[in-house]
Amino acid sequence: MKKTSCIIFPAILSLLLFSCKTNEKPEVYTPVNVTEESALLSEIDSIRELSKTNVIKALWRAKLLQNTLSENENVLTLYEDCEKLTLEEYKKSSGEKKYFQSLKTVGHEFSKEEMQVLPASENYFYTTKSSHTSLSELIKGTVTVFVDKGMKIEHGMGLPDAVLGSGFFISKEGYIVTNHHVISDLVDPKYEGYSRLYIRLAEDPDTRIPAKVIGWDSVLDLALLKAEVEAPIVFALGSSQDLNVGDRVYAIGSPLGLDRTLTSGIISATDRRLFTAGVVFQIDAAVNSGNSGGPLIDEKGRVQAVVFAGVQNYQGLNFAIPVEYLKNELEFLYAGGEREHPWIGAYGKTKREPGSGMKNEGLLVQYVLPGGSANLSGLEKDMTITSLNGAKITSIDDFQFYAMQLSSGTIVNVGAVNALGKESSHLVYLEKRPDNPGYQVYRHDLIQDALVPLVGMRLVPSSTSNRKHYNVVEVLKASAADEAGFSVNDPVDVLAFEVDDKQTYAQIALYARKKKNGYLDAPMGLTLPLDSPFYF
Repeated sequence: MKKTSCIIFPAILSLLLFSCKTNEKPEVYTPVNVTEESALLSEIDSIRELSKTNVIKALWRAKLLQNTLSENENVLTLYEDCEKLTLEEYKKSSGEKKYFQSLKTVGHEFSKEEMQVLPASENYFYTTKSSHTSLSELIKGTVTVFVDKGMKIEHGMGLPDAVLGSGFFISKEGYIVTNHHVISDLVDPKYEGYSRLYIRLAEDPDTRIPAKVIGWDSVLDLALLKAEVEAPIVFALGSSQDLNVGDRVYAIGSPLGLDRTLTSGIISATDRRLFTAGVVFQIDAAVNSGNSGGPLIDEKGRVQAVVFAGVQNYQGLNFAIPVEYLKNELEFLYAGGEREHPWIGAYGKTKREPGSGMKNEGLLVQYVLPGGSANLSGLEKDMTITSLNGAKITSIDDFQFYAMQLSSGTIVNVGAVNALGKESSHLVYLEKRPDNPGYQVYRHDLIQDALVPLVGMRLVPSSTSNRKHYNVVEVLKASAADEAGFSVNDPVDVLAFEVDDKQTYAQIALYARKKKNGYLDAPMGLTLPLDSPFYF
């Protein structure tokens, strides 16, 4: 996980380093006043136009409008039309899950005939029944993944250029799981070089077998491959929810190209945040470059995680992706192409009530993107999310885990409690998660509110004549602002705000007078990642 850095600059240097972009007018959403007839008719036209390209999102917006104006005949007709269009797409898609779930969430009552459209619920994506007789036999079910990238020139000499990784069979038909970073060049539209994908069987390391990428997920670093070969051994997927710190595990792979390598160790931790969605295991089993994508198994031979050896400069620390995430992902990976993760346009952290023994109470909403799905659904700052489609939510990890089981483009029901303890239910549309949510915050909100997820402090303007002058009104605990020593009522000047070309990080130049420093004037520069595990 990226960490925020805080660097103090001399005043003149900070102005030279940062080009002022705070004067850019953000595209802040303005709520539509649907009680005005002209605004309502415009909104209805907008939803009808949307229904031509995104019928589920149109259904969602029509339902929100109906909830506000339940007796308006034009709104009722709009909703019925959107419901009919969504039902038609549901039938055309042979019961695709996102159509079924969305119709169910808005209250559509399925007829017996409509229910028959649904595909069989039996899971064909993997097996949970292990048939191995020994751990050594399971080695036959692993492969070396080989990405041939031709030649590269170093010091005037041509050298073979290749990427080595590991993988394992999850079906007799030749489907293989590995890491996304092993095959990333093959699916990167910006990569223009030569590349070919092969696998080598553990029992026949001399033969290259052509393979292809079926689906991939860059967020969770998973990929599904297919080779035209009958798998000698198929791995059974376990349930890593039962895995605890101290449990013994085994890693199989091809570290440094040495295939058929088995190492053992224990689970060192179960809650490390390396990705922007979910948590990973820390393990002490020896793994190296080339182990990436190999299985981490328990003593019964069941896969409990996928080894992740893609973190540089973590000497002696190794990690693995829990198998629960893989099981959630396989349906989407089998469908082909890039897996799109959902989000609702919000930011927050697990809520723990004081005096509760650090018991998790839910997902505290600390920021809502204007015009985003959460905002339009009625979710607000300081609400606590307690359920998602009926599943209990006690933490941000719970929310992300259940959201991973859904595709973007689905309507869900989110239960919440406000600061006064009043319960509410919200229809939320799952948007596609952007690569860097913080950039969307920067583009679509005013600077005083955008700094909540970016830095961890909320500002209010303190001058009508100078738009750079603010006062701090809130500091989030354990945030970059908190660690930098900001307090409520501190005066702050926002001098400049710059985003890099790839939109992965931002640099902010501030002039702060912090109470904890005796209100001494101090220029400050903050370098901030535009993504984190706390966007959801």
